[in-house]
Amino acid sequence: MSHRCLAVMLAVCLAILALAAPAVPAQERPAPPATEEERTARLRALEEKVRILSEEIEALKTKAVVPETTVEKSAFGLGPAASKVYSLARGLSIGGYGEAHLSGTLSGDRKNTIDFERFVLYTGYKFTDRIILNSEIEIEHASTEESVSAGSGAVELEFAYLDFRGWGPLNARTGLLLIPMGFINEIHEPPFYFGNNRPEVESRIIPATWSELGAGIYGSLLPGLDYRTYVVNSLNAKGFESGDIRESRQMGNRALAEDFAWTGRLDYTLLPGFLMGASFFWGNTGQDQTFAGRKIDAPFFMYDLHAQLGYRGLHLRGLFADGYVGDARTLSADLGQTISRRRWGAYGEAAYDVLPLFARGTRHSLSPFVRIEWLDPQADAPSGLRADRSKRLRVNTVGLSYKPIPSVVLKLDYRELNPDEGRATDELNAGFGFAF
Repeated sequence: MSHRCLAVMLAVCLAILALAAPAVPAQERPAPPATEEERTARLRALEEKVRILSEEIEALKTKAVVPETTVEKSAFGLGPAASKVYSLARGLSIGGYGEAHLSGTLSGDRKNTIDFERFVLYTGYKFTDRIILNSEIEIEHASTEESVSAGSGAVELEFAYLDFRGWGPLNARTGLLLIPMGFINEIHEPPFYFGNNRPEVESRIIPATWSELGAGIYGSLLPGLDYRTYVVNSLNAKGFESGDIRESRQMGNRALAEDFAWTGRLDYTLLPGFLMGASFFWGNTGQDQTFAGRKIDAPFFMYDLHAQLGYRGLHLRGLFADGYVGDARTLSADLGQTISRRRWGAYGEAAYDVLPLFARGTRHSLSPFVRIEWLDPQADAPSGLRADRSKRLRVNTVGLSYKPIPSVVLKLDYRELNPDEGRATDELNAGFGFAF
C-alpha cells in the first residue's frame, strides 16, 4: 500500500475520533459545592424513598403469605368468614369473628354483666385446588382463668377438617365436623344473625355449636340443590339433662366411639334469596355404658325443617326441630332427673332494613327485628314421671341491628322469657360483633 493511501486512512480515522469525542466547553467551571440545606433535603428525600420501598416490599411479603381476601358469601355450609380459604388460589387463609355484650334487667332482679363472649380465629390452608384444610379455634369469655366475678372461660377447637374436592355433586370431608343442623350451628358469625344471643331453640334443642369427629360427602346435585351427609361418633347419653342435651356432645375430646351416628342436610334455593330445607341426626347414644344397672341403646333421632327469605331489605326465617330419645325411663332413673322421650322447639323471625328508605345507595343498614320462640324439652315424660314445666318456655325478642359495613354490627335487644312454671328474668342486651 502506498504512503499516500496510509496518510488518507489516518486522516479519516482522526476525523471520526474528533467527531465522536464530546464537546468540551472552552471555559468549563466546576459546580459549586452543595449547601448544608441542600444536602439535608437530598438525604430526607432519599430516606423517604427507602421507607416507601421498604413498605412496598413488606406488603408484597405479607400478601405472599396471607393473601388479601374479603368476607363475602358462604360456601359449602360455612359462614362467610369461615369460607375464605375456598377463594384462595393457594396457601394460607386467616379470618375470624368476635362478639361482646352488656346484659342486664330493667327491674334490677340481677346484677348487670359485660362479657367478651367469643373471639375466634379461622385458619385454613389450600394445599392444592383439590385438598383444603379448614379450622376454627375459639376463646370463650376472654380468659381460661377464673376471676373474682365468674368461672373460667375455655379454648376450644370448634372444627378442623380436610376437604377433598372432586366434582360438583361429590366431594369428601373428614375431621372434626360441624353437625349440619339448623341455621346457627354452621353459620354462627354475629353479623349474620339477629340479636346478641343466639336463638334458644338452637341452643337447647339443637345444641349449637355442635361438632363431632367423622367423615362424609357433600356437593350440589343440581343448581340450587345442596347436600351434606356424614357418619360421626354419636352423643353420650350420660350427658342428657332435663332441659337440654348440650352436655352429651363429645366435641372431639377423647370421644367414646362405641356408637356412631348418621347426620345429613338437604337445602334447595328455590329462588335467589329463598332457601328451604331439612336436616337430621340419628344414632344410639348408650356408648356401651351401664345405666341403672344395665346396658341400653338409648337411640336418639332429631330432625329440623327450615326456611328463610331475603329480598332487598326484608329478612324472614323459620325453623322447627323435633327430637326423640329411646330408653327414657332407664335414663331418668340413672341420671336422677326426668329425661323426656320427646323434645321440640320452633321459632320465627322477621327483620327489615329501613335505612335505604331514607338514604338511597347507602352501605349502612339499620334493621329492626322480632323473633318469637317456643320450646319444650319435656314434651313427653316417661309414664310415672312428672314433666318439669319450668323448662317449657316462650321467648320474645325485639331489637335493632346497625351495620356500618356488612361485616361489623352493633346490636340492641330486649328478651322476654316466659316459662310455664316459675319465673325467668327478662333481659336487656347491648353489644357488638364482627367478622373478618
